[in-house]
Amino acid sequence: MKIEHVAMYVKDLEGTKDFFIKFFGAKSNNLYHNTKTGFMSYFLTFDNGCRLEIMTKPDIDDATLSFLRLGLIHLAFSVGSKEDVDKLTRELEQAGYAIFSGPRTTGDGYYESCIIGPENNLIEITV
Repeated sequence: MKIEHVAMYVKDLEGTKDFFIKFFGAKSNNLYHNTKTGFMSYFLTFDNGCRLEIMTKPDIDDATLSFLRLGLIHLAFSVGSKEDVDKLTRELEQAGYAIFSGPRTTGDGYYESCIIGPENNLIEITV
């Protein structure tokens, strides 16, 4: 069994799509648009076949986000090496994304950083 995809609602569909294409090498399908409901989405596919569905809808609820809450909390991307973690973290910081933590070695031995990505979603970058 495998996870087929993960989905997230966003307000800026195009900006979020561009973020994952630019920094994480995602490839996008064509926009799906349900004209009756206003729902729109893209499926973003990454090199290993993992997929992320990004979605928007006019009446989506914008609840207050807390980084310490129940439920899904971050997306993690493995980039292959400590040097690549450092490099991508610097690129994202230079592009204006805030660093939430790291780069650092965690207590359980992971080398990672975490940035605050589009729409305040946490993006973890690890080896």
